[in-house]
Amino acid sequence: MSLGALIAKSRTDARLTVEELSKLTNIPTTLLRDMENNNFAKCGGETYARGHLRNIAAKVGVDERIFLDLFESEVTAPSKPIRDLLIENNVTMPYQEPKRISWKILAAGSAAALILFAAAQIFFLSSENGAELEVITATSATPSKSATESVAPSTAASPEITEGVKVELVASRGTTWLYATSGDGEVLFSGQIRKGNSKIFIQPEQVNLRIGNAGGVDISVNGENVGSIGVNGEVVNLTYNAD
Repeated sequence: MSLGALIAKSRTDARLTVEELSKLTNIPTTLLRDMENNNFAKCGGETYARGHLRNIAAKVGVDERIFLDLFESEVTAPSKPIRDLLIENNVTMPYQEPKRISWKILAAGSAAALILFAAAQIFFLSSENGAELEVITATSATPSKSATESVAPSTAASPEITEGVKVELVASRGTTWLYATSGDGEVLFSGQIRKGNSKIFIQPEQVNLRIGNAGGVDISVNGENVGSIGVNGEVVNLTYNAD
């Protein structure tokens, strides 16, 4: 039985008309009829509606909790969102708004990323600028670790040569790609020489060079500087003979 129907039944059981109950409770007859038809919108709010229900219950001889419990379940409960009802009945967990990431955290993350990037750049630049001297002779055509010394070109002792040809290439101003062969076509070196590193080729007859960045390197043959061989980015082919 609905709340409105229960109010009407309780009134008739008390042998009261709507007009008589209106006089006893000072509630307008039109409002009483609305309440008996389950329309509580004109009560002036939930607080006033509960007050009217207590007043009516006292006049018709009904426990006010009966009217109030029905009011809570039929009138106020449907106005609540379904999720709130489910939460109240432990059917679901309360909604928690996702935490927003603070702009300070984002800024700190960005700064950390920049620091890591800068550190990586410094590391690679240091690696690139680290001087390395490799001497490739006629008996060690294929470069190996044992033929490499991580020392600065200025302090490395260049092998003395009494015959043949010695070509020293220093990547003084930039990194370059280099392809070097002997007089009989044997590949002495193929790869990149980083800025600050050097290679020395000693052959009995001839050294052929193909250089990918002519403006970034200096070359000396048998201890004598050959001067400029090209500009930055220019690819040049050079041949140096024992005579």
